[in-house]
Amino acid sequence: MTLPVRRRPSAMVRPGTALGARWDPFAQIDDLYDRMDQLIQSAFGGPVEGMWAPLADLRETDEAYVAEIDLPGVKKDDIDVEMNDRELIVTGEIKERETTGRVHRRMRRAGRFEHRVILPGEVDPEQVSATLSEGVLTVTVPKAERARPRHVEVKAGP
Repeated sequence: MTLPVRRRPSAMVRPGTALGARWDPFAQIDDLYDRMDQLIQSAFGGPVEGMWAPLADLRETDEAYVAEIDLPGVKKDDIDVEMNDRELIVTGEIKERETTGRVHRRMRRAGRFEHRVILPGEVDPEQVSATLSEGVLTVTVPKAERARPRHVEVKAGP
Protein backbone atom coordinates (compact mmCIF):
# COMPACT_ATOMS: atom_id res chain seq x y z
CA MET A 1 0.00 0.00 0.00
CA THR A 2 1.37 3.40 -0.90
CA LEU A 3 0.60 6.61 0.93
CA PRO A 4 -0.14 9.85 -0.88
CA VAL A 5 2.66 12.39 -0.89
CA ARG A 6 1.77 15.92 0.05
CA ARG A 7 3.58 18.49 -2.04
CA ARG A 8 4.68 21.65 -0.29
CA PRO A 9 5.12 25.03 -1.89
CA SER A 10 8.59 26.46 -2.19
CA ALA A 11 10.24 27.10 1.20
CA MET A 12 10.48 30.82 0.47
CA VAL A 13 6.84 31.33 -0.57
CA ARG A 14 4.26 31.55 2.18
CA PRO A 15 1.15 29.46 1.54
CA GLY A 16 -1.74 31.61 0.37
CA THR A 17 0.46 34.42 -0.97
CA ALA A 18 1.33 35.31 -4.53
CA LEU A 19 4.35 33.63 -6.05
CA GLY A 20 7.49 35.56 -5.35
CA ALA A 21 6.23 37.05 -2.07
CA ARG A 22 8.81 36.65 0.72
CA TRP A 23 7.91 34.37 3.59
CA ASP A 24 8.58 35.82 7.03
CA PRO A 25 9.02 32.90 9.46
CA PHE A 26 9.28 35.29 12.43
CA ALA A 27 5.78 36.61 11.76
CA GLN A 28 4.43 33.06 11.79
CA ILE A 29 6.27 32.27 15.03
CA ASP A 30 4.87 35.44 16.65
CA ASP A 31 1.38 34.51 15.46
CA LEU A 32 1.75 30.96 16.78
CA TYR A 33 3.04 32.25 20.15
CA ASP A 34 0.05 34.61 20.48
CA ARG A 35 -2.43 31.85 19.59
CA MET A 36 -0.88 29.39 22.07
CA ASP A 37 -0.89 32.05 24.80
CA GLN A 38 -4.59 32.75 24.17
CA LEU A 39 -5.38 29.02 24.20
CA ILE A 40 -3.55 28.37 27.47
CA GLN A 41 -5.06 31.40 29.18
CA SER A 42 -8.59 30.48 28.08
CA ALA A 43 -8.14 26.85 29.18
CA PHE A 44 -6.54 27.44 32.56
CA GLY A 45 -7.68 30.93 33.39
CA GLY A 46 -5.29 33.76 33.09
CA PRO A 47 -5.00 37.49 32.94
CA VAL A 48 -7.97 39.47 31.71
CA GLU A 49 -8.17 40.52 28.08
CA GLY A 50 -5.41 42.91 27.08
CA MET A 51 -3.08 41.81 29.87
CA TRP A 52 -0.15 39.44 29.62
CA ALA A 53 1.81 37.36 32.11
CA PRO A 54 5.58 37.85 32.48
CA LEU A 55 7.94 34.88 32.76
CA ALA A 56 8.47 33.77 36.36
CA ASP A 57 10.03 31.10 38.55
CA LEU A 58 8.74 29.96 41.94
CA ARG A 59 10.99 28.14 44.37
CA GLU A 60 10.68 27.01 47.97
CA THR A 61 13.18 27.14 50.80
CA ASP A 62 12.74 25.94 54.38
CA GLU A 63 11.73 29.46 55.43
CA ALA A 64 9.91 30.96 52.44
CA TYR A 65 8.52 30.84 48.92
CA VAL A 66 10.48 32.96 46.46
CA ALA A 67 9.03 34.22 43.18
CA GLU A 68 11.40 35.69 40.58
CA ILE A 69 9.57 37.58 37.84
CA ASP A 70 11.23 38.95 34.70
CA LEU A 71 10.31 42.64 34.32
CA PRO A 72 13.06 44.25 32.23
CA GLY A 73 12.77 48.00 31.91
CA VAL A 74 9.98 48.34 34.50
CA LYS A 75 10.30 50.97 37.21
CA LYS A 76 9.48 49.99 40.78
CA ASP A 77 6.73 52.61 40.92
CA ASP A 78 4.95 50.80 38.04
CA ILE A 79 4.67 47.51 39.99
CA ASP A 80 2.04 46.50 42.56
CA VAL A 81 2.50 43.42 44.79
CA GLU A 82 -0.44 42.03 46.79
CA MET A 83 -1.05 38.99 48.99
CA ASN A 84 -4.57 37.62 49.29
CA ASP A 85 -4.55 34.60 51.63
CA ARG A 86 -2.06 32.30 49.83
CA GLU A 87 -2.33 34.03 46.44
CA LEU A 88 0.50 36.27 45.28
CA ILE A 89 -0.62 38.88 42.74
CA VAL A 90 1.87 41.07 40.88
CA THR A 91 0.45 43.66 38.47
CA GLY A 92 1.81 46.65 36.67
CA GLU A 93 2.53 48.21 33.35
CA ILE A 94 5.39 48.38 30.92
CA LYS A 95 5.08 51.66 29.11
CA GLU A 96 5.74 51.59 25.39
CA ARG A 97 8.80 53.58 24.47
CA GLU A 98 8.50 56.36 21.97
CA THR A 99 10.66 55.77 18.96
CA THR A 100 11.80 57.88 16.10
CA GLY A 101 12.12 56.51 12.63
CA ARG A 102 10.60 53.41 11.14
CA VAL A 103 10.01 50.35 13.33
CA HIS A 104 10.82 47.12 11.48
CA ARG A 105 9.99 44.66 14.22
CA ARG A 106 8.56 45.03 17.71
CA MET A 107 9.23 41.96 19.86
CA ARG A 108 9.15 43.37 23.40
CA ARG A 109 5.86 43.41 25.20
CA ALA A 110 4.27 46.57 26.50
CA GLY A 111 1.06 47.31 28.38
CA ARG A 112 -0.52 45.91 31.52
CA PHE A 113 0.79 42.67 32.98
CA GLU A 114 -0.36 40.34 35.72
CA HIS A 115 1.26 37.37 37.43
CA ARG A 116 -0.83 35.28 39.85
CA VAL A 117 0.23 32.21 41.78
CA ILE A 118 -1.34 30.32 44.67
CA LEU A 119 1.38 29.27 47.07
CA PRO A 120 1.28 25.62 48.17
CA GLY A 121 1.47 26.16 51.94
CA GLU A 122 0.58 28.52 54.77
CA VAL A 123 2.34 31.89 54.63
CA ASP A 124 2.95 34.94 56.80
CA PRO A 125 1.49 37.76 54.66
CA GLU A 126 2.71 40.47 57.06
CA GLN A 127 6.39 39.72 56.33
CA VAL A 128 6.35 39.70 52.50
CA SER A 129 9.22 41.60 50.87
CA ALA A 130 9.90 42.55 47.25
CA THR A 131 13.03 43.87 45.53
CA LEU A 132 13.64 44.89 41.94
CA SER A 133 17.17 44.42 40.68
CA GLU A 134 18.52 44.17 37.12
CA GLY A 135 15.05 43.64 35.62
CA VAL A 136 14.04 40.82 37.98
CA LEU A 137 11.44 41.32 40.70
CA THR A 138 12.11 38.98 43.64
CA VAL A 139 9.19 38.50 46.01
CA THR A 140 9.92 36.58 49.22
CA VAL A 141 6.90 35.23 51.08
CA PRO A 142 7.85 33.72 54.46
CA LYS A 143 6.13 30.51 55.50
CA ALA A 144 3.93 30.57 58.58
CA GLU A 145 5.81 29.40 61.66
CA ARG A 146 3.71 26.25 61.96
CA ALA A 147 4.34 25.37 58.27
CA ARG A 148 8.14 25.43 58.61
CA PRO A 149 9.99 22.16 59.05
CA ARG A 150 11.23 21.51 62.58
CA HIS A 151 14.26 19.60 63.69
CA VAL A 152 13.48 17.04 66.36
CA GLU A 153 16.34 15.97 68.56
CA VAL A 154 16.64 12.26 69.18
CA LYS A 155 17.51 11.42 72.79
CA ALA A 156 19.02 8.24 74.16
CA GLY A 157 16.55 6.00 75.96
CA PRO A 158 16.93 4.44 79.45
